[in-house]
Amino acid sequence: MPLTDTPAAPTAFTRDPLWWRSAVIYQVYVRSFADSDGDGTGDLRGVRSRLGYLQELGVDALWFNPWYPSPLADGGYDVADYRGIHPAFGTLADAEELIAEAAARGIRTIIDVVPNHVSSEHRWFREALAAGPGSPERERFWFHPGKGPNGDEMPTNWVSNFQGDTWTRTTNPDGTPGEWYLHLFAPEQPDLNWNHPEVRAEHEDILRFWFDRGVAGVRIDSAGLLIKDPALPEVPAEPGPGEHPTEDRDEVHEVYRAWRRVADSYEGTRVLVGEVWVPDASRFAAYLRPDEMHTAFNFDFMTRPWRADELRASIDLMLAAHAPVGAPSTWVLSNHDVTRPVTRYGRDDSGFAFAKKRFGTPTDLELGTRRARAAALLAAALPGSLYVYQGDELGLPEVELPREVLEDPMHFRSGGVDPGRDGCRVPLPWRGTATPFGFSPDGVRPVASAAPAAPWLPQPAEWAALTVQAQEADPGSMLWLYRQALRIRKRERSLGDGPMTWMPSEPGVLAFSRGDDVVCVTNLGEEPIALPEHDRILLSSAPLVGGLLAHDSTAWLHRTA
Repeated sequence: MPLTDTPAAPTAFTRDPLWWRSAVIYQVYVRSFADSDGDGTGDLRGVRSRLGYLQELGVDALWFNPWYPSPLADGGYDVADYRGIHPAFGTLADAEELIAEAAARGIRTIIDVVPNHVSSEHRWFREALAAGPGSPERERFWFHPGKGPNGDEMPTNWVSNFQGDTWTRTTNPDGTPGEWYLHLFAPEQPDLNWNHPEVRAEHEDILRFWFDRGVAGVRIDSAGLLIKDPALPEVPAEPGPGEHPTEDRDEVHEVYRAWRRVADSYEGTRVLVGEVWVPDASRFAAYLRPDEMHTAFNFDFMTRPWRADELRASIDLMLAAHAPVGAPSTWVLSNHDVTRPVTRYGRDDSGFAFAKKRFGTPTDLELGTRRARAAALLAAALPGSLYVYQGDELGLPEVELPREVLEDPMHFRSGGVDPGRDGCRVPLPWRGTATPFGFSPDGVRPVASAAPAAPWLPQPAEWAALTVQAQEADPGSMLWLYRQALRIRKRERSLGDGPMTWMPSEPGVLAFSRGDDVVCVTNLGEEPIALPEHDRILLSSAPLVGGLLAHDSTAWLHRTA
């Protein structure tokens, strides 16, 4: 199958107001997807050149990580200008052409919005530093005098999501120590003050800017962190609902009601997708009320270990959390922050926790790949929408990179013990037997006199067996499995959004029906099992063993209603 082909005319694409409830959404990390100009960095023209591949895969929408101008102190989540495109990725015109070309193939575009903070290079923050204490410019952020006789102590002892301190002290124009400013993440990401009307108005205008260009939705980064308690109290030992000074405060819902009004003012459904890390199910569901977000990321499922009881508990938890507000759940196995499934499921600790990431953790990739195939079919059979992180459809493993090439701030702020997140961000392999594996065009040089640039992160030599080209020729590959799964998912009306019913099963087995005619069975036990009654097998993640479903395998079955 070629990597590009002729666009198809949109049909139900423009007419389905509920597309988001069952959508398969593919996450594009632009820097690592495809490089069109040979500089070693992925770009929007590279994405455009691979739209045929994405259409063939069977996705309904693309979610792009931040593509805006940024110093890249945190992979683009330090945004300097929300109305532009990072020069390494292209131009605003490239983005507009990509949105339109994808739409012509029936693929919508979702962009990332990072409302909690901006880059320290953002115009507002530069103006705030120049204006000095007490200025209106500083009111858009959280500037505050320090504690202690000389103001040498931080205003609070809040802990950063990137580990370490959450306050950085400024220097006055005369060289004396100045106020402190808040950053829940890196110092290069100062937090905005969402109590300020200009901050709220600016972000609503940003939504309109991109909706006017055809964007079908926004993914909202760190959605629960926007509102802070202006009294700056310390974090209680056991904060009650809404009592944490920086997380999940009740006032944040006013922000998303306003955003929903903006989204609903446009023709077609423009979706709001929240990154909401809230453990309490009822508090989580509050973000999905009919006048707020459409959906939110379900992180619980991908953090669970490869055990039937754990995965069933997660499925039950998330379906119950969404039911009161009538929202569909989302299912995701990884993203740009999380250890890839092939690696994660091949470890003794097959769950995921940032704090446990360490160099040199042993992995059985054969076992991990087998489980990742089974997990892919399990997730794709669950009710709601499905997210696929680029490269998971190729079965790419996490790469343990040399320390000298790492860029992720989580590595450095951990004191060097955490490998960080760059291992799941290595550029994709498209074809050939040697790096750059078609990620960059053959023989193209960014400057005529220069040598071709290497990919911004090095690709392992063993990825030659995992290229798109190699897998397209192999019916047993992960890519074939994903393509078949997404085609069947779209064809079978019982899959996607809709009811689900657990079926009786033995320990270590997950079995449920979708509608009257589709059954999904995942065997997480040690021994092969007999399949429930069916008239045909739609798809299996591994070959049957004497007519039995092997361990660490999933099968989709069809039965006559």
